[in-house]
Amino acid sequence: MRKGYLFLLLVLASKGLFAQTEIGPEGHNLFWVFLFILVPLFLYAIYRLTKKNKNQPKKKFISIRRLHIILKKDKLYYPDVLNLNIENKGNTDIDLAQPMLVLSNYWVKRKFKLKGSQNKVFYPLYLESGKNHELEINLNQFYKHDKSLKKFPKATIKIADVKGKSYGSKSVFLRKTLVKF
Repeated sequence: MRKGYLFLLLVLASKGLFAQTEIGPEGHNLFWVFLFILVPLFLYAIYRLTKKNKNQPKKKFISIRRLHIILKKDKLYYPDVLNLNIENKGNTDIDLAQPMLVLSNYWVKRKFKLKGSQNKVFYPLYLESGKNHELEINLNQFYKHDKSLKKFPKATIKIADVKGKSYGSKSVFLRKTLVKF
């Protein structure tokens, strides 16, 4: 919607600037351009100042969303537990969706959405600025579901927010392989 207003403003301004045959010394065309730009900005500033609510937290001018993701395993090879640690290092709060565990074998990938641990559902999770979240992932539950998953050498965790923006992933190798991928 804002792009439409900007386009209309530019069309109206260019029509007044370039539709004449002579350029007068008064500079009145430039006055109309500034008027078209400054009046909406002035009205918007007045609207924002009158709308201001004292109970709402003050929004930051620049919002930085940054997550620090750490994925650790309990043993060097064939681990039973993966520990996921997510720390919000940005200056805004983030609403995280369910992390996705991806077990991958060279051409085959199996994806699992994590809901929580110990029969507790954590996600979606509201992670405040400066806070961290830890999740312990028991791989034996996945191996009970499908025995062939033990042959998959790589585990990856993908983190996204509820709106779909991806924040990154971390990978660990669960067993030795001849080929690094």
